[in-house]
Amino acid sequence: MLINCGPHGERVATVVCQHLLDAAKLSPAGFVENSSDPADLQAWCHACEEKFLAEGEMTEAFKEFNGMTIVCIECFAGIKSWHTIPAEQ
Repeated sequence: MLINCGPHGERVATVVCQHLLDAAKLSPAGFVENSSDPADLQAWCHACEEKFLAEGEMTEAFKEFNGMTIVCIECFAGIKSWHTIPAEQ
């Protein structure tokens, strides 16, 4: 699926949690990729990972907490670069 990103134009769509967008100017929130399919890039922060593990699956409470947001692949790469904590690499 393609999306039209203001800064990057038409690009492949990816999904991130709202926290990775909200915290863009704060300290890194952690970056957990949750799809092994390179054509289906998805990620969320450490807080979302903890909520997911506590819920045991993608419950409605998890989805509300996560606030999944579609971003382009270029934005995804920048978000990943900012939020990846060195020990995660």
